[in-house]
Amino acid sequence: MRVRFQADADLDGRILRGLRRAAPEIDMRTAAEARLAGLDDSEVLWIAAGAQSSRVVLLREAIPIAVAIEELALIWSASNAEEWIDRLVWIPL
Repeated sequence: MRVRFQADADLDGRILRGLRRAAPEIDMRTAAEARLAGLDDSEVLWIAAGAQSSRVVLLREAIPIAVAIEELALIWSASNAEEWIDRLVWIPL
């Protein structure tokens, strides 16, 4: 199964747009689509922790947009969702 991404409300929209341009086939849901908009980060993490087989990828605050897009596209193209079960990672890796 392919990796599916869930963005929180703080994700820079340029990353989302760039990722969709670079690889439109990537499954990435916005915070608004998941009804996460307006929630605190701690609440979003709590929801992620309660999800069965949760996976969390965190982007470092100062990450260049191009690097974030490249790393997320790499995760999507070079791995399966099962490899990320119960993992928390920071990007850049």
